[in-house]
Amino acid sequence: MKQLTHYEIQNKKQQFPIIVVCDAFRTPENIGMCFRIAESFGVSKIYFHKSSPSINNNNVKRTARNTIGQINHSVYENFEETIQQLKKEGNTIIGIEITDESVDIQNFDFKNHKKIVLIVGSERNGIKNTAYLDYTLSIPMYGRNSSMNVTHSLSIALYEATNQIKNMKT
Repeated sequence: MKQLTHYEIQNKKQQFPIIVVCDAFRTPENIGMCFRIAESFGVSKIYFHKSSPSINNNNVKRTARNTIGQINHSVYENFEETIQQLKKEGNTIIGIEITDESVDIQNFDFKNHKKIVLIVGSERNGIKNTAYLDYTLSIPMYGRNSSMNVTHSLSIALYEATNQIKNMKT
C-alpha cells in the first residue's frame, strides 16, 4: 500500500448550496481552518463577523493555505440582519449548537432543504442569538467533555450534510 501525494489525488469537484456563517470567531487559526474545511466540502460561501481576525492575518493565511482565494467569502457587521437576509433568499438557517431543542445531527434530514446556512458560534460564547435559527443541531458526544473546537464541529456538520445531499440533483 502506497500513500498518495496531493498531486496524485483527484477529488470529485462539487459545490453545494451551503453557506457557512462564523459568528464572531476570535482565533485566527479557526478562521483559516474554516476556509480549508469549507473549501474541502464544496461550500458556496463563508461569512465572517467584522470583529473576527482579518484574512490578511499571517496566522489566518498560514492555516488556510491557498484556500482563501478558492472560496467566496464576505464580512458582515450585523448578525441579525445578515441572517434575516439569508432567510429571505430561501435558506434554511441551522445552528450547530447545544440547546434544549437541538436534534442529533445524524437524525436531521438535510435532503429536505434546498439551500442551507450552517451557523457556528464563537469559541467562547457559541451562537450569539438563536432566535433567528430554524433548527439547532447537536453532535452526540460520548466522553465527559460537552464541547469541541468550533472547526471540528463544522467539519462534522459539513460531512453529514454533504454526505446526505451529494447525489441529489439540483
